[in-house]
Amino acid sequence: MFQFTDDCLLGVEPIDAEHRHLFDLLNQCVYMLENDYGIDQYTEIKDLLDELENYAEEHFAHEEAYMERICDPELILQRSQHLHFNEMILQFQVKDIEEEEEQRRTLNEMIQFLAKWLYHHIIASDIMIGKLPPLEEWMVRENPFDFTEEYMIGVELIDREHKALFDIIRRADSLVRTMAEEDNYDEIKKILGELKSYTITHFADEEEYMLSIHYEGYEVQKRAHEAFITRLDEISMEDIDEDPQKYMESLIEFLLGWLINHILQADKKIPSQQ
Repeated sequence: MFQFTDDCLLGVEPIDAEHRHLFDLLNQCVYMLENDYGIDQYTEIKDLLDELENYAEEHFAHEEAYMERICDPELILQRSQHLHFNEMILQFQVKDIEEEEEQRRTLNEMIQFLAKWLYHHIIASDIMIGKLPPLEEWMVRENPFDFTEEYMIGVELIDREHKALFDIIRRADSLVRTMAEEDNYDEIKKILGELKSYTITHFADEEEYMLSIHYEGYEVQKRAHEAFITRLDEISMEDIDEDPQKYMESLIEFLLGWLINHILQADKKIPSQQ
């Protein structure tokens, strides 16, 4: 069964409760698959899909309304992700599941989609809702990209790599500041590639360290890492080309915010020694 763990909590009680119920619906799929014993579950699967559609629609409406009230800059992206979820549920609803073999296959596909989507969406997107101060508050610092002592977790390799990630984001921000005067599209593409490559390396090193000390939070951290890499994969060079200044400013806000939030809320829990 899939656990709704603390790293999935936003701190907004109604949204957290609705996320928890979405995990319950995911686990219903798991239960049905594990306990079918050759039983025809056509009606049960259809009912579950209807509940998923209706409950998700209600939840998305609540979440988007909350984001509108707090003027969250990620609202447009959230709407796009919500639409993708609805489209996938529709695809499941039109599947021919008259045969028991198709029912099992559909349940398997539903579990894979729901687990990946929920963890990715909550940990990589929803977790930022209402958690970060506006970008202007970061910018009032003398250097918002400065890797200060508050971000250090006491593991030399990880601290060094975190500092390097701050530096890459800082360099990306410097490029954005010169976009109006210079054609630096190729440089931006290059530094985004560097960011993804270095992030993958860092996550691998961090996960290796966690395994070496048998850290119990390894699986949760790994899911968060996978979700963030998926978010990097979603960066659209076409969208950057259409409105580079706006896209990159929003992206840098997300990158800096996610990194700070992840270090303070997750990485700080990793012991420096076993």
